[in-house]
Amino acid sequence: MSGELTCWKCGRPLQDQPLPLGRRAECLGCHAELHVCRMCRHFDPAKARPCREPMADEVKDTVRANFCDWFQPRPDAHATAPGGPAGGRAAVEALFGGEATTVPPAGQTRRALDDLFGDGK
Repeated sequence: MSGELTCWKCGRPLQDQPLPLGRRAECLGCHAELHVCRMCRHFDPAKARPCREPMADEVKDTVRANFCDWFQPRPDAHATAPGGPAGGRAAVEALFGGEATTVPPAGQTRRALDDLFGDGK
């Protein structure tokens, strides 16, 4: 396995974790469980059945610890996690094309709604 293992959820390096990762292993930063599908090299969220290992039992909750014997942690799990570095913004741009817009501050949004619909007074 090449590369340094990082938490699938927060990206924290896992060099202090003993290998192989046990079923109860969790990230010291965000306390996410680590023996999960999203941390496994067989996980592919683009598939209807997200595990590419044909002999593995199907797991419904891919972010909860499981007993899968086919589990093999992968270093790039955080980069492909939803909301991770390659997550949300890239998905929005791919879906709608162009750059994602930023959300205006709450006060500005409220003023725009009041201008449009009246402030109710």
